[in-house]
Amino acid sequence: MQQEEAITTADEFEREPVPARALKGWRSFIGMFAGEHAAGTEFVIGPLFVVHGVSVFDVLVGLLVGNLLAVLSWTFITAPIATRYRLTLYYQLEKICGTRLVNLYNLANGLMFCFLAGSMIAVSATAVGIPFDLTMPELSDWLPNSIGWVIAVFAVGAVISVVAMRGYETVSWFANLASPWMVLIFLACGIVSLPQLGIHSWSEFWTVAEDRIWTGVPLAGATKFTFWHVMFFAWFANMAMHIGMADLSIFRYAKKWQMGASSFAGAFVGHYMAWIAASLLYAAQVYRDPSNTAVAPGPVAYYSAGLAGAMCVVIAGWTTANPTIYRAGLAFQTLFPKWSRGQVTLLAGGVATLGACFPALVMKLLDFVALYGLVLMPMGAVIFIDHYLIPKLGLEAQYAERKGISFNVAAGLTWFGTLAVCLGLNIFAGVEVFFLGLPGWFIAAVFYVIFSRIYQNSRRPALNSMSR
Repeated sequence: MQQEEAITTADEFEREPVPARALKGWRSFIGMFAGEHAAGTEFVIGPLFVVHGVSVFDVLVGLLVGNLLAVLSWTFITAPIATRYRLTLYYQLEKICGTRLVNLYNLANGLMFCFLAGSMIAVSATAVGIPFDLTMPELSDWLPNSIGWVIAVFAVGAVISVVAMRGYETVSWFANLASPWMVLIFLACGIVSLPQLGIHSWSEFWTVAEDRIWTGVPLAGATKFTFWHVMFFAWFANMAMHIGMADLSIFRYAKKWQMGASSFAGAFVGHYMAWIAASLLYAAQVYRDPSNTAVAPGPVAYYSAGLAGAMCVVIAGWTTANPTIYRAGLAFQTLFPKWSRGQVTLLAGGVATLGACFPALVMKLLDFVALYGLVLMPMGAVIFIDHYLIPKLGLEAQYAERKGISFNVAAGLTWFGTLAVCLGLNIFAGVEVFFLGLPGWFIAAVFYVIFSRIYQNSRRPALNSMSR
C-alpha cells in the first residue's frame, strides 16, 4: 500500500514550474543522457548502418558532425526555453495552442513515444529469450513469430513500466546506476569484435573496415546510405527531443541552461561510440556466417561478450524505454486528467509493450525514428518562434492562454501545413524522410509567423467590439 501511494502521489509538477528545491545538477543529466542514449536501440541502429552499406568515412565523420549538431541543438534551442519557463512540453504548448489542439498533439506524441519505447522493449526481449532458445525475428519479419516471443516482450514491458511509473527521480536514479557499466560493456563489445574481424592493430583498422564492416555495399534488398544519410540521421535521430522541444520536460529540472551540453554524454558515448561498437558486433556476425543477417541484439552481443553482453542489451533497453514511457505518460496525462500520473504511465507502458510484439518496429527503426521526429518537429518550431520572435513582431505570445481559446488556429495550420508540405516533398520531389527535418523546421517557423499575424489581426476587431 505504501508503495502504491508513492507511485501515484509523486509530484512531477505537471502544471506548474519546477521549484528551486527540485532542480538537478550536471551529474543527474549526464547520467540520464548516457543511460538513455547508450541504449538498446543502439544495438539495432549500428547494424543497420552496415545493412545499408555506408562507407568507413561516411560512418566515422558523418556521426561526428551529426552528433555535434545534435548537442548544439539541445544546448542552444531546447535548454534555454526549458529553464526560462520550467514547464513540461505539454503545458507550455497548452498556453500557446489551447487545450483542444494540444490534446491532438499529445495523442500523436504519446503514441509515437510508446512505439519508440516498444522498439526498446523488443531489443531487451531478444536477450531475455536467449536461455529459452527463442527464434529471433528476421529483417523481413513484421508479425510475432512465436508465443515465446510475446511472453518475453510482456515480461520486459512490465518491469520497465513499473520503473517509469515511479517518476523522474526513479528514472534518473536507474539511469545513473546503470549507465557507467553499460558504457564499458558497449566499449568491450566493440573491442572484442575487432580480432573476430581480423583486426589486430590500429594500422589494419581502415583497410579491414572497408572490406568487412562498412563496405559501401548494402545487403540484398537494402537501400544505399551515404554520408548525408548518416549525418542527418545522427542530428535528427532525436529531433523530437531537441528542435521538437520534447526535452523541455527534462531540462525544466536543470539549474541552468548550459546543462543542455550534458547531451554530449548521449550523443558521443551513445550515438557515436555505441553505434560503432554495435556495427562491429553485427559485422563480426555476418563475417562468421554470411547467411546470418538477423538483427537480433541479444544473440549478437551474447556471442561476442557472453552473459555481460546479453545483460547489457536487457538493461540498455530498460534505461531508454524508462524515460520514453515517462514522457508518453506526461503526454497522456492531459487526455485523462482524472487519472493519476502513475496510471497514465502504466497505460503508456501497456501500449509500448503491445507494439513491441511486432518485430517490424525494430527492423524499420531508422525510418520510424526519422518519421516520429518529423511528425512532432513543427510544434518545436512553434514554441521557439513564440518565445523569441512573436513579441518582437507586435503579436502576443502564449496566445491561447491570454485570450482564453482552446484551439489556436495559427498553430494548428502550422502543424498540419508543415506536414503536408513535407509529405509533398517526399512524394513528388522524392526527398527522403531523413532530409525533411531541416527544411521542415524552417517551413514551420515561417508558417507560424504568417498564420499568427493573420489570425491575431483577424480577431482584434471582434475582441475590441466585445470590450465595448
